[in-house]
Amino acid sequence: QVQLAELGGGLVEAGGSLRLSCAVSGRTGTTYAMAWFRQVPGWEREFVSAISWSGVETYYADSVKGRFTISRDNAKSTVYLQMNSLYSEDTAVYYCAALSPGLPLTIATATQHYNYVSWGQGTQVTVSS
Repeated sequence: QVQLAELGGGLVEAGGSLRLSCAVSGRTGTTYAMAWFRQVPGWEREFVSAISWSGVETYYADSVKGRFTISRDNAKSTVYLQMNSLYSEDTAVYYCAALSPGLPLTIATATQHYNYVSWGQGTQVTVSS
């Protein structure tokens, strides 16, 4: 499996932007689709966005469509989440995750946290209103 490490969280005012990074290490020879989830204390982990290994396929939660953009640079073993027009409701701990290599990336597989085999430690994003 791979190890994941998120960077880039912080405090931002509503309407602002942040870019999260997820560094992937370990079994990088395996092609993983990747995703971002987020979680607020006391709530279930929520799907945010996913991207195929090639980067051609992307999926987004309705709540972030048009504001967030997922991308990846396989040469740098890094996945990104560009977050624009942030709302206070986007405040959460953001996690990156690697989809099980045995699963195709579809909207159905992407949104279920139990389909992911590796998780980062999370990075806090706080949006002040």
